[in-house]
Amino acid sequence: MRFSRLRLNGFKSFVDPTDLVIADGLTGVVGPNGCGKSNLLEALRWVMGENRPTAMRGGGMEDVIFAGASSRPARNFAEVTLALDNADRTAPAAFNDADALDVVRRITRDAGSAYKLNGRDVRARDVQMLFADASTGAHSPALVRQGQISELINAKPQKRRRILEEAAGISGLYQRRHEAELKLNATEGNLTRVDDVVEQLATQLASLARQARQAARYREIGTQLRHAEGLLLYRRWREAEDARAAADATLRTRLTEAAAAERVAAGSD
Repeated sequence: MRFSRLRLNGFKSFVDPTDLVIADGLTGVVGPNGCGKSNLLEALRWVMGENRPTAMRGGGMEDVIFAGASSRPARNFAEVTLALDNADRTAPAAFNDADALDVVRRITRDAGSAYKLNGRDVRARDVQMLFADASTGAHSPALVRQGQISELINAKPQKRRRILEEAAGISGLYQRRHEAELKLNATEGNLTRVDDVVEQLATQLASLARQARQAARYREIGTQLRHAEGLLLYRRWREAEDARAAADATLRTRLTEAAAAERVAAGSD
């Protein structure tokens, strides 16, 4: 992929839409101090995913929006578009279906940033991986700011290694490895939480099993109790029925004896 055009709108000193055509060969920007040359480099870093306000020479990311001047009111948003030539089809598979790619980053006051790629909403991570696979990006040593040459000369071997990795075209692999490591760490954390949840569920399961045994025992005892109460009631009913039958028999006997006595009394008269 090759950068072909940089378009700025409301970004820092570029209040009006401004196009910087990046042609084949060497493209230079010449001007006095304060004309905005550094803003072009910062716009490149910003559209490629830079999220540090200090890298934009500001206290907050909204400082990249044109703050206004004596003759111009402040803008409410800033937008930077970076056009990429993808005729060689070297972009990642998800974005490799077009000859040209337009990466857009737009920031609105009190609303934050949003990214688009060929008109489609994407994540900041997608944009960063797009440029990492192309061996560039917001933190690429190829984007040299003021004072960075001396920093590279005095840099530690670890920082110099980044330059070699980018030259070898493997910086994207390191980005993907870092992302994979983050996902693995997150997965390990999830597994640890799953183990904790399983342990809690095992404790709850043991408690529920104990309660289930108690409930089963309660139902068994309840069944036995109702059976015993039924037998007791039947026995009492049986005893009462036997007593009633005996009383009926005694009553009939007494009635017979009374009738006989009445006949004897009547015959004696």
